[in-house]
Amino acid sequence: MYRRRDTERARLVAEIAGDLRRYSSDAQHIGHAFAALHGLNATDLQALIAVMDAELAGDPITAGRLGTQLGLSSGSVTALVDRLERAGHLRRDRATADRRKVLLRYADRGAALATAFFGPLGTRTDAVVAGFTDDELQVVHRFLRTMAESTREYRDEVRAARTEPSRDPS
Repeated sequence: MYRRRDTERARLVAEIAGDLRRYSSDAQHIGHAFAALHGLNATDLQALIAVMDAELAGDPITAGRLGTQLGLSSGSVTALVDRLERAGHLRRDRATADRRKVLLRYADRGAALATAFFGPLGTRTDAVVAGFTDDELQVVHRFLRTMAESTREYRDEVRAARTEPSRDPS
């Protein structure tokens, strides 16, 4: 009996892993389509997502934090933010508590472009979510949050390994 249960669990875990890969790939294709439509590169898109996520969390991001999150140098972040600001996707705002601190926020033009492009996907997402109970959504949320945390940890390990000098004696 346990063996059958283990086999069913292994099958389910494999199916979930496949679903996550397909979802990730499809979401990436949609993001790349948006980026191509608006002359953005992959890093630009990652930066816009980071700015949006920070704003939605009520903790607007600084250029320094953005650079850390994306693994970019200070000069690269400045060029990135300048480019996105010129294109109308971002704006720089001074923090009210500390005027020396500059916060990155979505600009109205950038928000309008994103809303127009991603709105139909949002409608589809709302329809999918409506098919789940609150209890089911709590489980899904916990699963996705911990998967995202695990993925970020591995991303950071990979990033750190790329920047460390090689220890290969040959």
